[in-house]
Amino acid sequence: MSEGEHPGGVLVVDDDAAIRRSLERGLRLSGFAVRVADSGAAALALIRDTPPDVLVLDVSMPGMSGIEVCTRLRDDGLDLPVLMLSALDETADRIAGLQAGGDDYLVKPFALQELVLRLRALLRRRPPTGREVLRVAGLVIDPAARTAERDGRPLDLTRREFELLAVLARNTGIVLTRDQLLDRVWGYDFDVRSDAVDTFVSYLRRKLEADGRSRLVHTVRGVGFVLRDSSS
Repeated sequence: MSEGEHPGGVLVVDDDAAIRRSLERGLRLSGFAVRVADSGAAALALIRDTPPDVLVLDVSMPGMSGIEVCTRLRDDGLDLPVLMLSALDETADRIAGLQAGGDDYLVKPFALQELVLRLRALLRRRPPTGREVLRVAGLVIDPAARTAERDGRPLDLTRREFELLAVLARNTGIVLTRDQLLDRVWGYDFDVRSDAVDTFVSYLRRKLEADGRSRLVHTVRGVGFVLRDSSS
């Protein structure tokens, strides 16, 4: 984080009181303005009142789950960054959370330092400069409007899927490693698991290749991923 940059406001949502207290204290000591909520319904009420800069959201909560909260936020057009928390045995829920529009996830237990670094990465929002429109391989991507289409058909992408596609399109024909994609899309400059890249490439491919359309995002074994039009 650069000098003078304020870390931002965080809303922590977890039904476990011990986790709420621990995260509230740790994040405050790291310079964040922190609010907490013990349920999905309480979180939505707080967000409607004063949206935070970033949301830390437990996947598995009684009543309204974190997945339902995230889905409602995205359905309402709220684009705030969401980091999902999950237990080791909640892989299916974690995937569902990402598909619902979550931007990142951490598996409990985790180190506070990693949470802080990931939140700062989520808060580094680089607004697009000018009215750049990317056109490649039948794709039209407008970073300012955050819209994308393939062969004239709109693509319904989450924010992370959109950012991943935009980075790949800006580097058409260039193989990007998982570490490069983590840095450019997620903003990580520390050692994290790179399987998040593979997960989101899989989501992106499903949408790009709907209705039998050709593959655009290719895997280069042992290296990374590249966007190129295999039909040309």
